[in-house]
Amino acid sequence: MTTSIPFIIIIVLIILSGLFIVKQQTAVIIERFGKFQSIRHAGLQLKIPFIDRIAGRVSLKIQQLDVIVETKTQDDVFVHLKISVQFLIQRDHVYDAFYKLQNPHEQITAFIFDVVRAEVPKMILDDVFEKKEEIALAIQRDLKEAMLNYGYDIIKALVTDIDPDEKVKIAMNRINAAEREKVAAQHEGDAQRILIVERAKAEAESKRLQGKGIADQRREIARGLEESVDVLNRAGINSQEASALIVITQHYDTLQAIGSDTNSNLILLPNNPQAASSMLNDMTASLLAANKINEINQKKKE
Repeated sequence: MTTSIPFIIIIVLIILSGLFIVKQQTAVIIERFGKFQSIRHAGLQLKIPFIDRIAGRVSLKIQQLDVIVETKTQDDVFVHLKISVQFLIQRDHVYDAFYKLQNPHEQITAFIFDVVRAEVPKMILDDVFEKKEEIALAIQRDLKEAMLNYGYDIIKALVTDIDPDEKVKIAMNRINAAEREKVAAQHEGDAQRILIVERAKAEAESKRLQGKGIADQRREIARGLEESVDVLNRAGINSQEASALIVITQHYDTLQAIGSDTNSNLILLPNNPQAASSMLNDMTASLLAANKINEINQKKKE
């Protein structure tokens, strides 16, 4: 009995060595004497000790492969594209995925390079930024078709980054800044133009109102002079004497207004009473001459 205990222990250890656990979303490849035997899925599994062996474990989860591809655009700009491909191994094609491809990631990368370098050289740099979704769809379509026979299903392909040469980025930023400065200058010019127009309108309105005010002022002055002459005529002073009196009075009023301003630098020449009388005579002569010219023109028309 004592001699059989070690033998039982050995048997138990051998059986236990044949037990193994497969995690969820994982497949295990079992080979027997180097030949494919079976595929085991999640749970507690048993293999024949010393005869069967675990050749490999395959994840059935969605995986992601990031690839950076350098290529040239149609306008001769070198650009780096970061491509992210999400894929998984189909549960029913674990055998193909494990045995048909030596290095799946390298082969997927090669397909990505091939598609990107076939699509991007057809586009200029601006189109690469605008049509990155089309590039991603082309990668997904061609890669899915190529890898489906090997048990790989391509879930999604994304162009996550587009990185042109540093000098090209600086030039693009300068172009963008120049365009924005141009637009800003145009808006500033429009604003200045509107301001000038509005100022001109305001100035024109101001001049119109100022002219109306001067006209009203002169009309009132004329009316006041007329009333003054009528008052003087009723007092026995004829029109010429009344006009001379009014002119002299305004002359002295002007001198008084100038003298009341201590900061005034205005000098009125001549400033004697005879100057007012001479001015009145000159005005009277000018009015008489104008009346005679009007009478002559009127006679010619008749």
